[in-house]
Formats: sequence, C-alpha cells, structure tokens
Amino acid sequence: MGKRDTQILEVLTSQEKVEVALLAQLLGVSEVTVRKDLDALQAKGLVQRVHGFAQLVNPNDVQGRLAYHYEEKRNIARAAARMVPDGSTVMVESGSCCALLARELADTAQNVTIVTNSAFIASYVRDSSRVSCVLLGGTYQRDSQVMVGPLLRTCAQEFYVERLFIGADGWIDGVGFTNADQMRADAVRSMADSAAEVVVITESEKFSQRGSIPMRLPGKRVSVITDSCVSDVERDSLEQSGVVVTIVS
Repeated sequence: MGKRDTQILEVLTSQEKVEVALLAQLLGVSEVTVRKDLDALQAKGLVQRVHGFAQLVNPNDVQGRLAYHYEEKRNIARAAARMVPDGSTVMVESGSCCALLARELADTAQNVTIVTNSAFIASYVRDSSRVSCVLLGGTYQRDSQVMVGPLLRTCAQEFYVERLFIGADGWIDGVGFTNADQMRADAVRSMADSAAEVVVITESEKFSQRGSIPMRLPGKRVSVITDSCVSDVERDSLEQSGVVVTIVS
C-alpha cells in the first residue's frame, strides 16, 4: 500500500465520509487518480464509493478498523510474525493488528496453525495454503465477529501454545491492559490460560486510552509490540509493570 493510499485512509477515518472532489484537492491530485486509488482500496474491502463520496466500510467491525493507522499496524504485525517459527501453532485473538498478523503469516509462513476466536480472521486467511486455521467455538458477537463465553473457554483448554497474540483497547498504570467489552476480556483470559506468553500488538495511541474492563493476566509473561510514537512515560510505565516492550519504526 502506497503513501497516498495511507493518506486516503487517514482522511476517511477522521472524517468518515468525504466527497471525491475534496479528497483529490486535499491530496493534490486529479479526481481520476483518486478514483483509481479508491477502486484499489475498495477491492481490498477497506473503503466504499457512494454517489461521488468515499467512506470506510463499517467502522465498528474489524474490516473497517483495518483502515485506521494501516501502515503502523502492518509494521507491528510484521514484527509479531517474526516471533512465529515455521511449523508452530499460535493463538491469535480478534482485532485489526491481529488480523494483519494472521494475513502476514498467511503470506509468508510455512505450515503454521492459527488457533483463533475470530471468525473474521478465519475468513481473512482462507485463501492461503501456508496456514491452517482452527476456529474456537462459542457465542458469536456479530459486530466484532468473535466467539466468546463458556464454550470458548472449554475449547481453548484443548490447546497449549507458546504465544497468544491479542489487541487492547487501553492501558491503565497499575492495572494493566484493558478491553471495552466484558465478554471479549473474558475470552482473552480463557485463551491466555492456554499460552506461555501473551503478546499485545497495538498502536501506541492505545496507551493513552482507558478501556473499562481490566484483562487481568496475573502470572503470565507479557510483552508488547507497538510503534515509535509511544511516549517515554508510557514506556516506563509498561516496563515497570514487567512488560517487555518492542518498538517498531
């Protein structure tokens, strides 16, 4: 994805719906060029064109959130993928960074098994012969396209992996990583019980946000991969809590 594509996604994320003519003006290119860019992004399922306007797909689902800070998320996902050896099995929770990690593994790994509670991720990598996907059972949440609940906990107990990769909605000093949804937070804890290490993959802006549900991962080795915009204060807070921090540029 080129620089202009990234700029388009950032504009649409901040303004939700933008006239094609205005978008061309903001980017300093012709409307013909913008339409070609939008057609390419639409083919990837990131945007849609509606009567002279461009907008993101549903921003409340994973497909829509992929557009926000796309390049940062993809760099984070690539760094996470380097932690996954060929022939291994990993758990991957829902979220846009997690989806891009699964896509990176689907494009570059060999014989990797992805165990996930995300129906979106299972569909997102279905075209790849490089990875196998195990979809955990549970109660289906429509917007986030994830499985949650007691059945998920039972299914997760059938596995034990070296790493579980998760997203986060926020960070609270002294509390830890947080989620905005009680059932998804519980799903993370259930999957974490089946992993030696939990790796949080998220863009740095999440560390200035506060989800309402603590994930609570006591006794787990926790690390985070994030972008270079994380502040020194936030990094110190993470490291003082025992979290191993990896920064990607």
